[in-house]
Amino acid sequence: MVTEIKDAPRAKSIPEIPEPPLLGSMFKHNADRLTLYHRVAREYGDIGLMHYGPFRLVQLNSPDLVRSMLVEHTADFDKGDGMHKAFHPIIGNGLFISEGELHRKQRKLMAPSFQPRHIASYADDMVRYSEQIQRTWHDGQVVDIGHEMTQLTMSIVGKVLFDAEVFTEADELGAAMSTVLSFVNYSLSNLFPIPITWPVPRSKRARQALTVLDRRINQMIADRRASDSEKNDFLSVLLRAREDGSGMDDKQLRDESLTLFGAGHETTATALTWTWYLLAQHPEIFARVQREVDTALLGRTATYADLAQLPYSLQVFKEAMRLYPPAYAVSRVALRDCDLNGYPIKKQDLVLAAIYAIHRRPEYFSNPEMFDPERFTPEREKQLPRYAYMPFGAGPRICIGNHFALMEGHLLLVTLAQHVSFELVTGQHIVPDPNKTITIRPHEPIKMVVKRRSGK
Repeated sequence: MVTEIKDAPRAKSIPEIPEPPLLGSMFKHNADRLTLYHRVAREYGDIGLMHYGPFRLVQLNSPDLVRSMLVEHTADFDKGDGMHKAFHPIIGNGLFISEGELHRKQRKLMAPSFQPRHIASYADDMVRYSEQIQRTWHDGQVVDIGHEMTQLTMSIVGKVLFDAEVFTEADELGAAMSTVLSFVNYSLSNLFPIPITWPVPRSKRARQALTVLDRRINQMIADRRASDSEKNDFLSVLLRAREDGSGMDDKQLRDESLTLFGAGHETTATALTWTWYLLAQHPEIFARVQREVDTALLGRTATYADLAQLPYSLQVFKEAMRLYPPAYAVSRVALRDCDLNGYPIKKQDLVLAAIYAIHRRPEYFSNPEMFDPERFTPEREKQLPRYAYMPFGAGPRICIGNHFALMEGHLLLVTLAQHVSFELVTGQHIVPDPNKTITIRPHEPIKMVVKRRSGK
């Protein structure tokens, strides 16, 4: 009897991108990484291999490969030394950067605070601050819409996180947070970044900004510890949170608070900035949003319960995050040799889920450069392959605040659209720039003219 021996399946080869020796694609990546990601997806399909200096960088451009890395092989990857060195001096062991058992414990401890039934209690504050900021705008005023959205989201996160009325102090806190985020981005974008401890101007500015943030946050933690009143803000909820009978010490509370403070305003502010930019370019879509708002609200202030009657506005926000996802990529470093759907990954490979590129692949989104909120009707959204759209990442490390961000973006959009329209100041050249912070901010401020709606 002859036994047929079948050959083991051959590993798939990862297409390599032509690039110069030694530095590889590092200069192209640092100069315009979004265009690079888009080109790799367009020319090489689901996966491509480039080099960042001496390091291999594998770019994933398909939902199946993203699922393989972030869901099926999550134990084979971590954030990597580069991310740890960039973020740890800023946010310590906050949820975004912690690993292993600490991350699992913190995620379990914090998750109840981010369930929809809990975050719904913050809707009124979101609307109140939106009403407050729009009243400061007069008809014909030119505003930096990114700055205004940062002011607004920072005020909201200050209130819901710390129960602090920080609206008038947003400039100090905003400048400090922008400085430390800029330092993080610098650290991630350079092969040999200068550490934050060195006596050079960039590092000194980051340390000074971190001192401002630490002083304010530690004082808020101390005040809450000393208070007998039971509040509903995130800090109070986190103070009360228990897992196996134990809670967080002050250091871990500081780390998680700073993580939430940074992520909680930066990502939503960026998403809304691009939303207003796209609406100003498409006045017919802007008008439809306002018709929906007027019909649903009949002139009254929005509430959480109204959101179900405002589906098109949510579609607009989701489509804006498809074109300009605040988190434009998710990166991991391989802890050991493994394979992703047959593609060999080597230990220490930097593997990048290129969200920006995936969101613009015509295989998943027809006419991908077009702003089309109809893509996100409930019926059409269900037809998308899983992980083709992931503005909040995917897998067990998906952004813990995704429900919060969607609710906040939705409420702020409808509340402001109820009162004003925006028109772009002519002559601007607006392009996304991920080099300034860890999100896709515009390269230059987007200047807009406020047009107050009649009777609003």
